[in-house]
Amino acid sequence: MTLDPVHVDGIADLATYLAKHVDDDEHVDLARTVWEQYLDPLYGPGGDVVLEPLGERRLRSVDIDDVALVERPFETVHGLDSGTINPTTFKNGIVLDVAQAAMASVPSDLDLHRHRSIVATTHANDTTLKLDEPWRRRDEGYCRWRIIHAPRVSRYAEGVVHALSLYLSESTHALEHAEAVDDLLVLDGPVYPKELLNWRNRDSELSELSREAKPKDIVGNYVRLVESFVERDVPLCGFVKNPASKHLVNAVRDRGMDAPWTDDTAFFTRLLERRAVGNRGTEGRDTSELTFTNWFVSRGGSDRAFSTDGDAYGVERELDDEQYEVAFFVLYDPRTDVLYRVESPTAFVRDDDVRRRLTTQILSSVAATRGPPEAVEKADELARISAREKIALRRKLEENLDSDAVRQYDDVRWAPEE
Repeated sequence: MTLDPVHVDGIADLATYLAKHVDDDEHVDLARTVWEQYLDPLYGPGGDVVLEPLGERRLRSVDIDDVALVERPFETVHGLDSGTINPTTFKNGIVLDVAQAAMASVPSDLDLHRHRSIVATTHANDTTLKLDEPWRRRDEGYCRWRIIHAPRVSRYAEGVVHALSLYLSESTHALEHAEAVDDLLVLDGPVYPKELLNWRNRDSELSELSREAKPKDIVGNYVRLVESFVERDVPLCGFVKNPASKHLVNAVRDRGMDAPWTDDTAFFTRLLERRAVGNRGTEGRDTSELTFTNWFVSRGGSDRAFSTDGDAYGVERELDDEQYEVAFFVLYDPRTDVLYRVESPTAFVRDDDVRRRLTTQILSSVAATRGPPEAVEKADELARISAREKIALRRKLEENLDSDAVRQYDDVRWAPEE
C-alpha cells in the first residue's frame, strides 16, 4: 500500500476543487451547438468539406433489449483481425515484429478459422542483408507465412515493422479468403490502414518512407479488397473499438470555437450520453438505450487520402473516386460508457437500404454482446497472441537468431509469473 487514507482523501479533495472550477454541464450545450450549427456540412480551414451528412442529420436512440432481439439483416457475418508479438529489438541490430491474421465466421466455420497468414517484418542497419521471402505454407496448407525486409529508417524502426507486419497480414488474409464472405465482412478496426496513411503527415522520414513500394502495396491491398466486395455486391465495414480521430474538433477550433474536447470521441460521447439533469454521477446515466448518429462522409485527417481530393497513396483506383470515401456513424453504449465508430466505403452506404441494414446489424450485435460484434470478437480471439505466447516466441527467436532481445526494466517488472 503506497497511499495512506490521508493521501487518498487529499487526492479526492483535488478532484472536488477541479470539479468546482470546470463546468462540465456547459460542454453538453457546446456539443449541441456544434451539432446543430457546424456539421451540415463541416468546413475545414481551407474551405474544404471535411464532414458531410449522408441522408438526414439526426441523433437517434433505440431500446437495448428491443434491438438485441430484432431479426438481423445479415444471415452470416465474417470478422477479420490481426495480432502481433509487438516490436522486438535484438542485440545484433535486428528489429522484428510478427503478425498473424485470422478470419472468423458467425455461424462458425472451423475450417476457415484454422487458416492463418503470418508476416514477419525485419529492420536491420546491415545494407547487405536481403530478407524478403515469398509466401510459404505449412500446417497442411492452412498456414502461410513470409518474411519482408522493412525500408531503412534512422528512427521509428519499431513502429515501421509493427505497421507493415500488421497490415500486410490483415490485408492479404482478407484477399485470400474474400470469396468465403457471402453477406458481410467486419474488419476489427478501420477499413483502411490509417497508421500507414498518417505517415505522410508525421515526421519527414516517415513521409519519405510512405513513397516506398512496400507501404504503397499494402494500401493497394485494401483498395483491391474494396473493389472485390463492390464487384460482388457484398458489404464491407470496419468496427473501431477505440476511435482516436481529432479532425472534427480541430476543424471546429479552426472555425473559431473554443472546443473543450480532447478528440472526436470525447465530443460524440458528450453529445450522445444521456443523464438526469444536474446529475454527474454514473448512477444518473440512462442505460436503457443505445444512442447513435446518422452516417457521415469523412474527408479530414487520414480519411482525406481516400476522399475525392486525395490520391489514395498513389494507388490506381478502378472505381469512381467517391466510392472509396470513408463514411461512418458512431454509437454510444451507456452500460460501459464506451463509444464505437463504424466505417464503410461510401460505395456501400450511399444506398439507403444498405445503410439501414448495416446500422441495424451493428446496433443489434452491440446490444446483445455488450461490446463488439461476435464475429469481431471471435476474430480477435483467433488472431490474438497472449502475453505468455509472446514471451515464448521471443525466446525461440533469440535462440534461432543467436542473439538476445534488448530488455528494459519494464520487461522484467511487468512480466507474467511463470
